[in-house]
Amino acid sequence: MTTKQEHADFAVLGLDPAFIGSNTDDWLDEEGFAEEVHQVAVKELLAEQLAAAMAARRLSKKAFAAAIRTSRSQLDRILDPQDDGVTIGTLRRAAAAVGMSVRLELVPIAPSEHPATPA
Repeated sequence: MTTKQEHADFAVLGLDPAFIGSNTDDWLDEEGFAEEVHQVAVKELLAEQLAAAMAARRLSKKAFAAAIRTSRSQLDRILDPQDDGVTIGTLRRAAAAVGMSVRLELVPIAPSEHPATPA
């Protein structure tokens, strides 16, 4: 709990005391970036896992691309954490080539997060 003096100190620093104690997830939700940040984090994690599995199996990019029946440039897109244009089928082939599988699931979202449904 913050005291009146701490609130005054926050104001001197240009900080809004109302936001002191909130977390990054709260801020991302309020700003509308939570879903986008989550998607980037998931893609980054998948790319890191594939790269680590390739390294563990000592697979070159050329050999890995051949194993999943794709080009080197497409493999670079798969391994690029910022590229979200990779299909589920491509991810499945990539995972299978390194002895892994992809698991996807649909989960309910909070009612306030539901987009407006067109009539």
